[in-house]
Amino acid sequence: MTTLSLLQHYWWFIISLLGALLVFLMFVQGGQSLLYSIGRTCDQREMVASALGRKWELTFTTLVTFGGAFFASFPLFYSTSFGGAYYVWFSILFVFVIQAVAYEYRRKPANLFGERTFNAFLVINGVAGPLLLGIAVGTFFTGANFSVDRSHILALGGDTAISRWMSPWHGLEAVADYRNVCLGLAVMLLSQLTALHFFINNIDDEDLRRRAARRSVPTAALFLCFFLTFVVSLLLSTGYGYDSEGVIFAEKYKYLYNFAAMPAVTAVFLVGVTAVLVGIVLGARRSRLAVWFSGSGSILAVLGLLLCAGWNSTCYYPSLSDPASSLTIADSSSSEFTLRVMSWVTLFIPVVVAYIWYSWRALTVPISARDVDSCGH
Repeated sequence: MTTLSLLQHYWWFIISLLGALLVFLMFVQGGQSLLYSIGRTCDQREMVASALGRKWELTFTTLVTFGGAFFASFPLFYSTSFGGAYYVWFSILFVFVIQAVAYEYRRKPANLFGERTFNAFLVINGVAGPLLLGIAVGTFFTGANFSVDRSHILALGGDTAISRWMSPWHGLEAVADYRNVCLGLAVMLLSQLTALHFFINNIDDEDLRRRAARRSVPTAALFLCFFLTFVVSLLLSTGYGYDSEGVIFAEKYKYLYNFAAMPAVTAVFLVGVTAVLVGIVLGARRSRLAVWFSGSGSILAVLGLLLCAGWNSTCYYPSLSDPASSLTIADSSSSEFTLRVMSWVTLFIPVVVAYIWYSWRALTVPISARDVDSCGH
């Protein structure tokens, strides 16, 4: 394996890890979607909002980092997807912007729209954010309608468009594939599940904790239904691979073969799924350890899935319009020099992780009704 290939695989691992962390941190969105169903009183709703308000910036920062890292390491994907499927990405951006606005202004004295309006913004972000991101990530496996003309990369003047989107829906057509919808619903329900476990761990209110534990059981059942539907359909589907010459070809059971060819990735995925299942059992018993199992499990499971999408000579963004235009980590990455320089930056990741851990621990004192002003400011 050449140095460039090693760097490409390394950066796909970094992208996959950031994506996995983002899925876990979206428990903030999951909790927001439950604001009124879990919080029955002013005190309880404010405890929920305050507990989530301590963490929401971590999710937002990870989302921005994920997008920035993708742009820097695999710019052809960024220009193809963000430049073509812009209805989906604009919708995702919009629902995250209104989240930031809501946390800033929801309890400001005499705000123009009132607290209930900004609470509605939080609920919209809580439902639409994970759902849309899950659908968008689903296209890593199911493909999208685009074509790429790499001969235009160095072209000057005239028509220099490298990629074209072949559907007038510009990304919204992804909802027509049930597998994308299943993954979107699975991500949304997983965010709700980890949020319920987070409430059990982080809110000092027995009534709310009891309600969260009871709600976690049907939420877990629905999550498993959609998640298993997606995984089984993925393993039985046809994917796209490429050979040493860069020729792209269809391969039946591609992702099943990927798991068989990469036992370490398979182990990561299975350990993650097992940890989520343990978290589900602990959550039903109101154990404060539940969030650590479901959280770490979701990170490992998503990491395994994303590695399966890009490693082992797999097209991580198949083209439904022109299979030869499908994107791979080998032909969509930055130059070796760029990847090498950026790799030095990743040496600071342990420092960033340590800071996040410190911030998390500093803000994990359980919230009670004494810590909030339910109907005031």
